[in-house]
Amino acid sequence: MDTTIERMPPVLLQATRSGLNWPTPPVFGRPEDERRHLKQRLAAGFRIFAMHGFDVGIAGHISARDPILIDHFWVNPLGVHFSRIKVSDLMLIDHQGQVVEGKHPVNAAAFSIHSRIHRARPDVVAAAHSHSRNGTAFASLGRLLPPTTQEACAFYNDHAVLQAYGGIASELSEGDLIAQSLGQGKAVICRNHAHFTVGHSVDEAVFWFLRMERAFEQYLLAAAAGTPVEIDDVTASLTARQVGSHSAGWFGLQPLMDKVLAEQPDLLE
Repeated sequence: MDTTIERMPPVLLQATRSGLNWPTPPVFGRPEDERRHLKQRLAAGFRIFAMHGFDVGIAGHISARDPILIDHFWVNPLGVHFSRIKVSDLMLIDHQGQVVEGKHPVNAAAFSIHSRIHRARPDVVAAAHSHSRNGTAFASLGRLLPPTTQEACAFYNDHAVLQAYGGIASELSEGDLIAQSLGQGKAVICRNHAHFTVGHSVDEAVFWFLRMERAFEQYLLAAAAGTPVEIDDVTASLTARQVGSHSAGWFGLQPLMDKVLAEQPDLLE
């Protein structure tokens, strides 16, 4: 199996009138190379989730649209710990729920939700979700994330709240509700459940999940200590343009992605 890892050349981060000129993801000449890269990043994404404690029983999933079969997506196998997932463990399923490649069962909620997100949002390459501690706690408030920190501003006017909870989202109707609530945003908070983030790459979707989890934690800590001061609309909007772009999300994960790929090469198997 080819375990070559693409490396990006060094790039300087420069300021522009509209914000920051972030580096951009690699572009591939062959779809087979893009698929291999995507699966490597997806397997590494689960290792990163495990590092952050987002491995709660069998809950949680990250999906990635296949670059060749665009109405199919790769997802984690049910019951395999995130810290042990390898490229060879990933499951390929279509939007009808048929397993095309893989040797494990698939989480019914993963299919019901991610198939609907990918179908509703052709621009989305990856979607991430887990029952993280701060994400589930904040979700119980049933409100948008206030712009009280720079991290939170990445989601300013770019996320939504689904004001409904009907138990485990194993039905396609639940997935439709989540996709509809997500709209064109980068994240949706499902009340009494947790949050979902999406991106134009696996790296971006995973980074937004981590960034939103951190923003939830910051708000909950501040609210427990007093009354957080919200950033004004003009400044929050400017900050969102600076730190909330697709390239900012992709590049934000690169240090951690490089660390995981270097320290856990078995994930490439």
